[in-house]
Amino acid sequence: MEYQENKAILVGICLGGDRIEEIERSLEELERLLDTAGGVCVAKMIQNMDKCNPRTLLGSGRVQELSALCQMNNVELVVFDEELSPSQIRNLEEDLGGDIRVIDRSVLILDIFALHAVSREGKLQVELAQLKYTAPRLTGKGKDLSRLGGGIGTRGPGESKLESDRRHMKHRIVALEEELRVLDKNRRTMRASRDRSGIPKIAIVGYTNAGKSTLLNALTDAGILAEDKLFATLDPTTRKFELPSGESVLLTDTVGFIRKLPHHLVEAFKSTLDEAKYADLLMIVVDISDAEAPSQLEVTEQLLGELGASGKPTLYVLNKCDLGAAVNLSMGKEAAHTHTVPVSAKTGQGLDLLLATMQEMLGAGKRRVVFQIPNSEGGALNTLYQLATVESVEYGEDGMTVCAIVDKKVHGMLKKYDSAWQEPSEE
Repeated sequence: MEYQENKAILVGICLGGDRIEEIERSLEELERLLDTAGGVCVAKMIQNMDKCNPRTLLGSGRVQELSALCQMNNVELVVFDEELSPSQIRNLEEDLGGDIRVIDRSVLILDIFALHAVSREGKLQVELAQLKYTAPRLTGKGKDLSRLGGGIGTRGPGESKLESDRRHMKHRIVALEEELRVLDKNRRTMRASRDRSGIPKIAIVGYTNAGKSTLLNALTDAGILAEDKLFATLDPTTRKFELPSGESVLLTDTVGFIRKLPHHLVEAFKSTLDEAKYADLLMIVVDISDAEAPSQLEVTEQLLGELGASGKPTLYVLNKCDLGAAVNLSMGKEAAHTHTVPVSAKTGQGLDLLLATMQEMLGAGKRRVVFQIPNSEGGALNTLYQLATVESVEYGEDGMTVCAIVDKKVHGMLKKYDSAWQEPSEE
């Protein structure tokens, strides 16, 4: 659902061990999420407490204050920055009264994903995440959604609407999971085809709104929608790109990360997020002009670790350098080897250095090899032209002598033509 023209109040919880500055920054990000969904923030409330009230999360006095604030500003939507349980949502809506709806950060993010999903796979992934999150939170008001009683005189026409809705959701979840399994199988087939092609794969990852889509557009004219909104791009886009050396690479733009990303959303988008896991090189895009860049980078690297994509060769792209650096970053603790390049994807500043660095990093581990290929096996020469840099070819009566710069993968494919190569000792 789009919260267009909806006025909302945002609520954060500051427990004893929390820093109020962090809660305020999280609420600022929540306000940007609300803006992306089409809503307007009219007020923010922060509850300071030692421990949460299990019934409503807030204290009773704060709930009354929130109710009065909603009535005063004609607000019908309250968004909590914390995840709410089904009973907490029900209790809050009952205590606030009227037609006030209560949602949490996760529901807001899921709705934004629903707004921006374009491809069939993306829409299915979002629907699955929404159903898995909302099914246990499905509640009803009034007798029409309550469970029918048991015993003589209380038997009704069948299951209640609430039970029917839950049963329908369960069947729909099963159907969606099956459809996504088929699409995931197709994606794995495409990924295997790319692996066989030997073309290096680069995944562009980073916090939402860091400029990933703008960067891919600047490099490849991909024509992806790039807006100053959170989660403007959801569906991964892959483009073939030629480096200055003439080597082809595959660049993939991925969905952005954010704090408190709903678990069901990560699960649903796992097949597309795996583009980072199987990449040869990670390009982590950071909005260096944002004062929150350090914490955003921390969230990005933490999620990459959860996806099993940490430790890869990593190129940190410090984007929006034309706006000035707001902070200093500490990077590269987990990656195999790293480089850092400041750029402005919008103006083109630093893109030449970025390309040169990409080329250098992909060239690491490559070596010059002389292959002796029989004339009858010209397909091996074609493979070298496709997957390596061929420096020279000499044709003789018995075959071809080819000097090429290859990586370990290509050398493994054609090692039988390398006269200098020997099987490693088993000792």
